[in-house]
Amino acid sequence: MEALIALVALTAMEIVLGIDNIVFIAILVGRLPEHQRALARRLGLGAAMVTRILLLLALTWILGLTRPVFALSDLGIPERWLGTEVNEVSLRDIILLVGGLFLVGKSVFEIHEKLEGHQGRGEVGKAAGFGAVLIQVALLDIIFSLDSVITAVGMARQLWVMITAVVLAVGVMLIFAGVVSRFVERHPTLKMLALSFLILIGVMLIAEGIGTHVNKGYIYFAMAFALAVEFLNLRLRSRMRQTPA
Repeated sequence: MEALIALVALTAMEIVLGIDNIVFIAILVGRLPEHQRALARRLGLGAAMVTRILLLLALTWILGLTRPVFALSDLGIPERWLGTEVNEVSLRDIILLVGGLFLVGKSVFEIHEKLEGHQGRGEVGKAAGFGAVLIQVALLDIIFSLDSVITAVGMARQLWVMITAVVLAVGVMLIFAGVVSRFVERHPTLKMLALSFLILIGVMLIAEGIGTHVNKGYIYFAMAFALAVEFLNLRLRSRMRQTPA
């Protein structure tokens, strides 16, 4: 019974943590031609599942990532300026920091392309970018999977529970990823909001990487609130279009 409760709770948590993964894949896949998008989504989410399972099978290595590899005080920075959490740098911190910077940079670039890019040039980029999109998805899968696996280790004890939860969560994500992607593509303002969410998540990863813990509940609440407001705006615009002038 305890394992079943842990499985349900962990699956729900994995789905919540996978929302940012779905959004990121939707943004990248949107740059591809229509006939390649479904395949790219499936490959991206499949890579996410494989990455998480492999990391779960390497729990000892995962837990070792949290051990400090060097201290900033060794570089001449006084420890009293930093505090213990900031001073001690682990491989997990480095991965989160690099991943956060990549996510912020990629999201800002996408926003710039939407605001300033030329349609003709964009179509050429879409036709040639299938491999590049998959590489970017795979890189970010590692970052998102690291966070997801650390959460799984904290919530469950049995390895089979963790792996089953990951498989179920990715299955749910596969079902809804296409719907989310198409909905985001149809509404440009929602796509801009999604990119803003990714910047927020990237900043959170950077903060975690430099030793500042951020309560994810606040982040997800802000995202849910902004999304609710955007849905109200979509509803309002729809009614205004239907109303005669």
